[in-house]
Amino acid sequence: MRFPDEIRLAPDEFRLLRDLINQHCGISLSPEQRPVIERRLRERLSVHGLHSFGEYYQLLRSPDRGRAELDEALDLVTINETYFYREDYQLTALRTELFPMLRRPPLSRESLSIWSAGCSTGEEVYSIAITAKEAGLSGRRDVRIFGSDISRRCVAHARRGVYGSSSFRAIPMDLKRKYFVEKPDGMHVQDDLRAWCHFGHLNLLDPVRASVVGRVDIIFCRNVLIYFDDASRRRVIDMFYDRLLPGGFLLLGHSESLLNVSTAFELVHLRDDLVYRKPITASRFAPQGLEGGTHGSGKP
Repeated sequence: MRFPDEIRLAPDEFRLLRDLINQHCGISLSPEQRPVIERRLRERLSVHGLHSFGEYYQLLRSPDRGRAELDEALDLVTINETYFYREDYQLTALRTELFPMLRRPPLSRESLSIWSAGCSTGEEVYSIAITAKEAGLSGRRDVRIFGSDISRRCVAHARRGVYGSSSFRAIPMDLKRKYFVEKPDGMHVQDDLRAWCHFGHLNLLDPVRASVVGRVDIIFCRNVLIYFDDASRRRVIDMFYDRLLPGGFLLLGHSESLLNVSTAFELVHLRDDLVYRKPITASRFAPQGLEGGTHGSGKP
């Protein structure tokens, strides 16, 4: 009988697990990641008393326990490193340029909805909420910021709203003092900020589940799609297009673009950033991928 730390993930077993994860959520694992996946998932074999990754693959495919265990596996294999005010130049653009655009006709509305897709442990969502407060949106009756992630553990952390020192490496100290309360277990997000923020478990490849987000003015999806294969990336971008209201904005990570992914969006040049916009003239219920096809979509 082998001890758990002696169980190895064979190449053929890795391919089975890789394909299953990719089919479920679009994440693409490279062969170089096999030792990492072996190390991170080995504990799950011990939990279930399994003796090989082949047995674990069969568990993941089982109709009764497979989905719940797949959630556990994804918690272990996904990367969730983040912190407050990461890529703060986009938050500056949000406050000084995008919010003013959304206040002017024809985009001005009574409500403001923002979706952070792949929010990890919630720092991005609360950073967006702080930016909205600092932009003077506190008087708006309906501001809603929704964060979603495929990791249930991350969503639970985000809902709790309690953070350690590593999450504050980039946030200005005056904002930390203004919006967080120090307690013995960490820094707690203030209640009035939490009231704007909502979180949910969501697989971006599940369009039915994604519909619960509703229609939104802005989508943040930063450093998430880099882990997806090309086909899954296109599916997610199409879904984002459908979720955005006409004139709504899509913000990606600094190294990401829609080049060779979609031509449905307009490319908008801001002072220090490039963002994507669903055309203002787009019909709210037009078929996905058929609008704005003449607009450029890639960053130069």
